[in-house]
Amino acid sequence: MKFPQIQTLEKIASIIGCDYIGDATFSVHGMNEIHVVEPGDIVFVDHPKYYDKALQSAATIILINKNVECPKGKALLISDDPFRDFNTLTNHFRPFQASNSAISESAKIGNGTIIQPNCFIGNNVVIGKNCLIHSNVSIYDNTIIGDNVMIHAGTILGADAFYYKKRPDGFDQLISGGRVVIENNVGIGALCTIDKGVTGDTTIGEGTKIDNQVHVGHDTIIGKKCLIASQTGIAGCVIIEDEVTLWGQVGTTSGITIGAKAVVMGQTGVTKSIEGGKSYFGTPVEESREKLKQLANIKRIPEILNKLK
Repeated sequence: MKFPQIQTLEKIASIIGCDYIGDATFSVHGMNEIHVVEPGDIVFVDHPKYYDKALQSAATIILINKNVECPKGKALLISDDPFRDFNTLTNHFRPFQASNSAISESAKIGNGTIIQPNCFIGNNVVIGKNCLIHSNVSIYDNTIIGDNVMIHAGTILGADAFYYKKRPDGFDQLISGGRVVIENNVGIGALCTIDKGVTGDTTIGEGTKIDNQVHVGHDTIIGKKCLIASQTGIAGCVIIEDEVTLWGQVGTTSGITIGAKAVVMGQTGVTKSIEGGKSYFGTPVEESREKLKQLANIKRIPEILNKLK
């Protein structure tokens, strides 16, 4: 998430009320999660296990809960609760804006686009030309939709990420300040849910077709011309490359990559990154030919036991 204007380290520290290490005028361009950070971004870290990863990441401002040596060319924000203060910054730079109409006055809708009754179009939404948005679709703030996109009834674009920190008195949610981006010629079925990024974009690539009742988690990137069948659940921060096929009831873990032109058969649990150009099946996931051989051999166990007797 980039800020509307470049900020200084001193200004950011004053917003969250913390100390800092570095030049007071050090430039701060935005804030992001560690997997998408760029120079000029803030990243937060609150566990010693991840200190080195954060300090050595592309981020040049590290919001951290320990006074450590500052890497050359970077700056530190020293906080007693980086998770809380990251949320404070999200609320400051991208606060929730209540809507007072079904279609926000700030929404931009292209020529030839049809919006069926009972849809909600939030603040700063952009919808391209010749789209068809069926009834009861909710499109949250800041969502970007390209041309020739079809979205069927009941789908929700831009709900919050499922991202929580456990506290003694319950769970704190990491506030989502990212977006959903739908590229040209995408088709999305009925009752799908696509969560916005925490700080970046959840992206559906051009020409991809998504069946009914599919969930896409935060910050996931789906490539071009993919096919995703019903009841598939894709976790957050997944990369699905171009022309991948996911059949019904596939589930994935977070933070993995599915290679281009991979085919994942129904009810598979994708528990790790998999190469492109191959077919996969089973939980844990394996190449389908090998997995089906294993299942055939399992069926022979009673016969083998009888022979041993």
